[in-house]
Amino acid sequence: MRIRFARTLPVAVAVAATVTGSLSWAPTASAQSTDPTPPESTSPAPRNAGESETGGVAILKKDPGGDVLAGASFALFDSAGKEAASGKTDAQGKLAFQDLAPGVYRLKEISSGSNLHDTVDDQDVIVTPGTDTPLTLVDPFKDASVLLKAKDDKTGRLLAGSTVNIGSGDKTLLTLTTGSDGTATGKLPINSRTGTDFWVKQMKAPSGYTLYKSSKTFTAAPDAPVIVTVTNAKTATDSSPAPTEKATDQPTSTATTQGDNVGGGTADSPTSDTSSSPTADASGDTTSKTPVGSLAHTGAEASPWLVGGAGLLVASGIGILLTARARRSDENTPPGED
Repeated sequence: MRIRFARTLPVAVAVAATVTGSLSWAPTASAQSTDPTPPESTSPAPRNAGESETGGVAILKKDPGGDVLAGASFALFDSAGKEAASGKTDAQGKLAFQDLAPGVYRLKEISSGSNLHDTVDDQDVIVTPGTDTPLTLVDPFKDASVLLKAKDDKTGRLLAGSTVNIGSGDKTLLTLTTGSDGTATGKLPINSRTGTDFWVKQMKAPSGYTLYKSSKTFTAAPDAPVIVTVTNAKTATDSSPAPTEKATDQPTSTATTQGDNVGGGTADSPTSDTSSSPTADASGDTTSKTPVGSLAHTGAEASPWLVGGAGLLVASGIGILLTARARRSDENTPPGED
């Protein structure tokens, strides 16, 4: 017992000296090693040091309707343009890049993983130590392709120079003008899986046609083609030919024959017999038929008058000739001879 006490006494004294600050009973310095402490015994563990100096990026992928998107591919590039990480979103639309050195990175979406969605633009991401930078990315729906056609409402001929506005709600999204082939194309943004409703209104009609003032509506789906047709009627002009006279049941006046209505007055109206009414042919022209049972107006009705007048003239001439001969005979007879 005495030996054990002797051996443990210096340790107890040393502890007491440390507490009270007295060095009278402390071990001598020569008894301790003067070699420096090995680095591994004083420095933090490499793993712990690495965790405190790195960061990460946490991505959540959605579409405009709020649905998460799985299978979207991303790549992360450092400031030197070297790929630092890559991966795809899981069934919850999530993707995490970890153990990244602090700095500025460039995030690029390689594929949306969907036929209906487009990719987002590249963007810069700042990685800070000990933090996963959160990013919520929304992949837009792919645009719909619209083909505009302007047509003649009667012939269906395609027309150039038709200008229309296409929009949704109270916003105009697209203005198109048909070219020489009567068509125009454009892209329309879509905000739903089932499609978006649009309206189309003509702002300028093709030359020679009236403006279609009403609005038309249509629906377009993501990444789907749609055809919009606007028809126009020709503008009415004053250069059209005058309408031809059509046959009617009303009697019309006819020219009088020579010798009729002697002494003045108006021409007699013909009877309402349909045989003497004007008729229309295929071209729309009207003609007048000669009344049945009468001669054409050749002047034959005046023949008696002409014959009588000629007789009078002949008789007068004979009388004048006889009178002149009688006078001549009287002048040539000698006096006393009767």
